[in-house]
Amino acid sequence: MKIFSEIGSYLILLKNVFQVPENPKLYRKKLVFELQALGINSLPIVAVISIFVGAAIVIQLAANLSNPIYPRWITGFSSREGIMLEFAPTMINLVLAGKIGSHIASELGTMRITEQIDALDVMGVNSASYLILPKIVACIIFSPIIITVSTFLALLGGWFFGTITGVISSYDYLDGLQLDYTNHSLFVGLIKGFVYSFIISSVSAFRGYTVEGGALEVGHASTRAVVESCITLIIANLIITNLLL
Repeated sequence: MKIFSEIGSYLILLKNVFQVPENPKLYRKKLVFELQALGINSLPIVAVISIFVGAAIVIQLAANLSNPIYPRWITGFSSREGIMLEFAPTMINLVLAGKIGSHIASELGTMRITEQIDALDVMGVNSASYLILPKIVACIIFSPIIITVSTFLALLGGWFFGTITGVISSYDYLDGLQLDYTNHSLFVGLIKGFVYSFIISSVSAFRGYTVEGGALEVGHASTRAVVESCITLIIANLIITNLLL
């Protein structure tokens, strides 16, 4: 029954988070800070992972689809669909769950055990909304940027390393990327990104905001935030894929 109690606490916290801000100007300043901390600072790791994993995807597909019965463009086509539908939205957000999730949980957890959140409550500030809402909004706003950058760099990395290693020609790869392209795959990837961003930011914030104890408990809360975000993300991935594909 504990899981139902925690789900109830999570929903109550979200109700407090999504209330009308007392001072929108302060929220805007907080949002700009969170865009930098959670969004822009995540781009370097997203770029590195996207380039090299995109290259690995193309090389492995080219090796596995080298049978003469397959058309030469199939590697580029399969890479495009796999990267746009799964790698960029799902795998990248699993990585970000570790980076962003632990950051949010540890930050809020530290504020809780040092009684900074209690001080905000005593001052009449809706601490849940002030501390958590800008994080959720920042993650959602930056989600399409991260997914677009990841998709582009993964396809670029696949093209570069695929051609210099000789596993596929530039013409065949680019031909496959353009074959039967529609915006549906990109749309599905963006929808997944929005949902994942909300899951990561809200679940991690819940774990950090409700932590009890000391520094050791903050560490445990950060770990639980990452694990629970990843599990929920994978379940959401199955549901969205089934509904949209």
